[in-house]
Amino acid sequence: MFLLAAHDTAVLAIEFNITPEVPPGANGFLRILNWLLWGVLLACVAAIVLSGGKMGWEKWHQGATQAPKMLLGALAGAVVAGGANAILNAVTA
Repeated sequence: MFLLAAHDTAVLAIEFNITPEVPPGANGFLRILNWLLWGVLLACVAAIVLSGGKMGWEKWHQGATQAPKMLLGALAGAVVAGGANAILNAVTA
């Protein structure tokens, strides 16, 4: 029984050499994704600047502090967008 299981494992361990290929027309799609990524990153930078100004305004007027949540959200969005770019570059390379 053990020899049969070992034989099945050896058969399943066949190595496949597959080279990925970019489908036709993918360059335009990737260009649009890169533009979208730049837009998202610019929006994150704008949100960081806006949250900094809002934080100063709230500090000056002794108001409720909503700006740190906005700042953390913008930073998290920038990290996710940057990670998506790295994943996309790794897949297409």
